[in-house]
Amino acid sequence: MTVSGRMSSGYCSLEEDIEDYFFTARENLSRKNTKDVPKEEKIPTAQELQQKIESYNKHVQNGLIMKMAEDGTYTGFIKVHLKLRRPVTVAGGSQSLTNTAIDDAPNKAPDKQTFYLPLDAVKQIHISSITSASEVIRGLLQKYQVVDDPQKFALYKQMQKDGQVLFQKLSLGEHPLYLRLLAGPETDLLNFELKENDTGDVQWEAFTVPELQNFLLILEKEEREKVLQVQKKYTTFRQHLQDVLTEATKKPV
Repeated sequence: MTVSGRMSSGYCSLEEDIEDYFFTARENLSRKNTKDVPKEEKIPTAQELQQKIESYNKHVQNGLIMKMAEDGTYTGFIKVHLKLRRPVTVAGGSQSLTNTAIDDAPNKAPDKQTFYLPLDAVKQIHISSITSASEVIRGLLQKYQVVDDPQKFALYKQMQKDGQVLFQKLSLGEHPLYLRLLAGPETDLLNFELKENDTGDVQWEAFTVPELQNFLLILEKEEREKVLQVQKKYTTFRQHLQDVLTEATKKPV
């Protein structure tokens, strides 16, 4: 899809048509409310915003510029890296995923399947300045037809500071496009990642019984594969030792 100068303040994948937005401009802009702005964000003036956007657009590539609307909101693009290590449940017949389904999952509803999302997949979406992190999560899940509870997932920002890579989970009310504007278009300085919502301990009660049974199947499969790898490693090592001993016994003392 070629990016045109006309943009709408909703979600859009660059690979999809314009009608494939997760949210429409009317739905998004009708919610404009300063109470949605996190406390740590100082609300800039319209003039300050315009200056920041102009500076951002001077350094942006591929035409993925930000555009300001008359009401003070603005739209732009962010990239979200999918870093999900656990399987997700999707609506049956989904064509959004290409990874192999776990077909032998017990008690699985006939209209649902369990998949691993591609670990390093990147989704580029078009959002507005008032789109929250919570809406980005829900929009991505909707795009991939994931039916799991959105609370199981979180949006993280990856930052570079003093030569170190830092990760921080965004609060549900934070606005990713504003963070993108402040950081500039360079992804070396700021990246967004969709991950499991890990709070230290896994909240197993948030999963259904079929999902937990799926996890057991996956763990058993990974355990079998790991055992085979270890057996192969030590079989090769044993053979090498036997070859060395055989060669040593042939040499004259």
